[in-house]
Formats: sequence, C-alpha cells, structure tokens
Amino acid sequence: MDSLNRTATELVDEAIDFADELNVGVHQLDSEALVVDFGVDAPGGIEAGLMLAEIQTAGLATVQTRMDEVGGAPLTHVELSTDQPALALLCSQKAGWEIETDGFDGLGSGPARALVAREEEFQRIGYRDDFEFAVLCVESETLPDEGVVEHVAELAEVAESGVFLPAFSAASTTGSTAMAARAAELAAFRLSELGYDPLDIRSVAGSAPVAPVAGDEETAIARTNDALAYGGQAHVVVDEPFDRFDDVPSTATAEYGRPFAEIFEDADWDFYEVDESVFAPAQVTIDVIGGDTHVVGDVNEDLLVESFGL
Repeated sequence: MDSLNRTATELVDEAIDFADELNVGVHQLDSEALVVDFGVDAPGGIEAGLMLAEIQTAGLATVQTRMDEVGGAPLTHVELSTDQPALALLCSQKAGWEIETDGFDGLGSGPARALVAREEEFQRIGYRDDFEFAVLCVESETLPDEGVVEHVAELAEVAESGVFLPAFSAASTTGSTAMAARAAELAAFRLSELGYDPLDIRSVAGSAPVAPVAGDEETAIARTNDALAYGGQAHVVVDEPFDRFDDVPSTATAEYGRPFAEIFEDADWDFYEVDESVFAPAQVTIDVIGGDTHVVGDVNEDLLVESFGL
C-alpha cells in the first residue's frame, strides 16, 4: 500500500491545478507551506466538497452525489464507498486532530494523522505512515496560519515547506458536502469503538443529505451532525459476527432524538465533552460474510426537517 500522504498530496496538486473550476483559493505562506482555501474565504462548492472528501480519504474512496428527498424536499446527498475502510476512514478521514495554537482553533482530518499515529485507531490497525509531506484538512472559521504549519510540521516530523493544509468552514457548501461524506466513517468508527476488529471490516458504503448552509459556524456544525445522526445510512460488510451490532447506529444512544444544537449547547460547545457514541449514522446494514445480515437503526426525517428549516 502506497503512503496515504503521497496519494493525498497528488490530489491536493490536482485541486490546485483546477482551483478556478473548484472555486478554491491557493496561498503559499512564508514557510512555503500551502494553504488551499476550500471554503473559508473562497466560495468552494459541491465539487470542492467532493474533492476534499477524496483528499481526506487519501484517494481510497469513491465519492459522488445523488438526488433524494428529506421531508418531500429534493436535496443533494453524498455517497462514499471504500474497500479499504481501516486506512481510508479511520487512519485518514476521521477528524481526530484538535488544533489549538496561539489565536487559532480548528479540527484536523486527513492522512497527516497517520504520520503522528497517536490515536487508538492506529494501534488497533497497526499502521503508521512515513512520508516527506503532510496533508491535514483543517475545519475552522479562519484560514490556518504559520503557527498551525509549525504545529503540524513538528508533530508529523516533516519540514514546514512540506505541509499542505486544505481548509474549510462548516458554514460553507464545501463543509456541508464533506460532512455528508462521513456516514461510512462513523459506522466504521462505532464498530471499532465497540470493540470490533477494524481489520475485519471489509468494505463500507455510506450516504447522507447535504445540510443547507447555515449563517454561522455553530448552527452549521449542529446541522451537519444532524444530517449524519438522523439521515446518514451505511452498508458495512464484515468478516466476523459480533454481539453489539445493535449499538452501532445513533438510535442506540441516550441522546437520540435531540438535535445537535441542544447536545452541543449542554456541553458548552466543547465537542470532546460530548459522548462519542452520538457520532453515528442513523441506520446501518451489516452483512457478515457467509452469515447473517443485520439492519439496525432508522432515519428520522422529522428531526431533519426541523434542523434544516424545511
């Protein structure tokens, strides 16, 4: 398997080549690090969101859109599928890097996490990347600065000139699109957190609606999580049976039925104070190869209609 950061770097180069078509901006900092604005100051869009999801999964997933309905309203949905779920979803796409530098707060996803490999997923999977470039997708209201570059370069053990930072805000079309691509990742994440061997997950496909773009970051973060927890669906193919498949979807959590605006408000918008079990797709089909097929959870269109303001 090629380096996750190598393939992601190639995708970033492609995004730069088509920056005008994707409505993204490219900024080279004094350190020679590159910030690619997918939806902070640049407008971005659905195609930018799809490209961002490809970068987040290091090119190991197929990402596309389809049209479907929520409460009778036609909305864009994003579909993502992969036959490399451990690497693409858990070692790359998962937003597991909290960025707190002087004057900057953000959340990092993408393959640069695999250069650090401190999160539990990497111990379970037994993977650590080794490459001269680091690609970290940064979700924030502002573009990352030299302090973020220095932080990433130090932890990933690369030169500052080798840092690539695709950036986006939740309150953007890019953000809504990229978040909708996370249903498959959340299904794999929940299985892993429940004790299932992530290497026994053979393939995952997921879909979720693209939430209408909110006017502020907090509302956008709440809506995009509602889109996953109440409208996200996943199909998972696994090797082995498990006695906790029923606990995978969001319907199994104590917080189920509450909009994320309320959940986050109760936690003072500190996402790490929220029980991680709420970050799950609404409905999941789990096929055990040669065994049973389990269908668990359900979508909640009424809550989505309220959250989306339809």
